[in-house]
Amino acid sequence: MPDDSHEQNGHENVPSRQRRRFEGISSRAYEHPADRSALVALRKLSGFDTVFKALSGLLPERSLRLLFLSDSVRVSDQQFAHLNDMLRDACYILDLEKVPPMYVNQDPTPNAMCIGLDEPIIVVTTGLVELLDEEEMRAVIGHECGHALSGHAVYRTILLFLTNLALRIAWIPLGNLAVMAIVTALREWFRKSELSADRAGLLVGQDLQASMRGLMKLAGGHHLHEMNVDAFLAQADEYEAGGDLRDSVLKILNVLPRSHPFTTVRAAELKKWAESRDYQRIMDGHYLRRSEDRDTSVTDSFRESAAHYTSHVKNSKDPLMKLVSDIAGGAGDLGGRVRRGFGGFAGGGSGSSGSGGAATGTDTAEDRRPDDE
Repeated sequence: MPDDSHEQNGHENVPSRQRRRFEGISSRAYEHPADRSALVALRKLSGFDTVFKALSGLLPERSLRLLFLSDSVRVSDQQFAHLNDMLRDACYILDLEKVPPMYVNQDPTPNAMCIGLDEPIIVVTTGLVELLDEEEMRAVIGHECGHALSGHAVYRTILLFLTNLALRIAWIPLGNLAVMAIVTALREWFRKSELSADRAGLLVGQDLQASMRGLMKLAGGHHLHEMNVDAFLAQADEYEAGGDLRDSVLKILNVLPRSHPFTTVRAAELKKWAESRDYQRIMDGHYLRRSEDRDTSVTDSFRESAAHYTSHVKNSKDPLMKLVSDIAGGAGDLGGRVRRGFGGFAGGGSGSSGSGGAATGTDTAEDRRPDDE
């Protein structure tokens, strides 16, 4: 990687390890199909355009920048220089035109985010810096740069603002319902966007094991010697396939308040993509470029997303997804299958009560759980 090309984009002092660079890569090359379709659905949500335009002019972005400038540590050659090297490296690999400012914020909760309306800002917490090793951290910074390249920062900023607003106006029933409808749609999109950003992190780090370790640490802390990647991924398989229709419903209820997918699910999705032909083609230099974005067909994007969901439903091990697939295929005795799937769920009793308690407990835990990247 010649130094003069680094100088042109302000990416000098890039770490020495040789990684593939994806010149002019379009975010479409790595974006998860569910990410794009959820964003299209979000934009079609009634009232979203009005809220988006209003908040774009009202959100105190300058105040946000001043807050981090005054009360966090800005990454540079003089401060957190190793993170600055990783940031420049990530921007060089993904060919970002401008290196976004990055701040380290004092917070023991491991977290990272990319926010901003006009220009993205990356923020990482001290808890995350202390938890991850260099290669794991490199994947996280690549993850956040993926958000920046995809233009996710704008919607993430609005999600943060509306979430806080919903808490403040919770006493106004109709006002809160309107805001929460948009917040719920934003969360659904953002969960999907995390899968895209995880892929960007892998393209930057180019070390699947480091990406897996980072996700494991976000789930189980720094006791890496007590964890195993294969066992961790087996949890994701058990989560998807286990239980009956009651569990499928509880999974939906558990994930609704979250802005991020469950960590085991993210790990399984990323590993699946890393083993795919699409990933190998990108690594071989065959990928969609930004120069082609203007010629992108919305219809083609819809078709790709529809094909993804069809394949997901068909191949899913989840009991509810199997039922949906059977309905689509015209399977018989579906009423009997539904009754057997729910078992004693509708009849009440201790099983039903226990399930309800589990859902409530998860919602409470979500309030305490970090927004891991």
